[in-house]
Amino acid sequence: MKRGIAVLLSLILLVAVGYFTASKWAIRHETVTFYDAARGNRPVPVHIAVRYDKEMQADAGMITLPVAVLNHGNTVKNTEYSFLANVFAARGYIALSPQHDLPGDPPMVTKPGELYVGRLPQMQRGVDNIHFALAEMKKLQPNADYAKVTMVGHSLGGDISMLFAKEHPDHVKKVVTLDNLRVPFVTEGKFKILSFRSKDAQFKPDPGVVPDAEQCEKSGITVVDTGFQHNDMRDTGPDTAKASIQSMLDKFLSDTDSELGPVDTKSPKITQPGPVSLLDPGKKTARPVAN
Repeated sequence: MKRGIAVLLSLILLVAVGYFTASKWAIRHETVTFYDAARGNRPVPVHIAVRYDKEMQADAGMITLPVAVLNHGNTVKNTEYSFLANVFAARGYIALSPQHDLPGDPPMVTKPGELYVGRLPQMQRGVDNIHFALAEMKKLQPNADYAKVTMVGHSLGGDISMLFAKEHPDHVKKVVTLDNLRVPFVTEGKFKILSFRSKDAQFKPDPGVVPDAEQCEKSGITVVDTGFQHNDMRDTGPDTAKASIQSMLDKFLSDTDSELGPVDTKSPKITQPGPVSLLDPGKKTARPVAN
């Protein structure tokens, strides 16, 4: 009798664990390629991550999917940020990751002291790719909110995200960057910003890119100082770095998306804007802007 009860309890536990695991990670990943006739039929591959159940509800017209646009770093593939795409997809977003650079594109040319200007053509190309990808995705999945998107990006992709937000603030719901270095943060306070910063001597933001603590507090900007390297912030990075970023990102979304709930979340809460420490997210840090 006792053995039968133990077996039954074990089965119930396995079913429960399987249910929550399946719910959290039943995410469809697919890459589709669109061709932009206005730019010489330029291919724009877009990686899509979306929960099966949320996609079915959207297909049935029951819900409107929130949209997150993930922008990759320079020379990095658009598929190398699944650890971020899965966080958004698990919360009910459709996560879109356009490929901004192609093998035949000219290399990025920069000049000392003019890094922003030198990268501007690549950044603007990324903004154009985003507009085109959103328009094409609307044809495939009309039941999504393409008018108010969450912009996400690492390195150059973070600069593309910030440039898009700067040029089209009314189309942005919030911004998440991972070590963007060139485009100054939008400080008008029209949307929340979360930014992860590396501790990497080779990758320093230009002066004036990251606001000081007072401006962050005023503008609803949360800056997270990490001990990670710049290139840790993608799928090839260490699991500890990815897990920490996922945890903080999940809670940021929890705080800013009251209508959306995660499948499972056990992570420290971001309680207020302004610079915070990744090891102690409730504690502000006085951190000078790096030169």
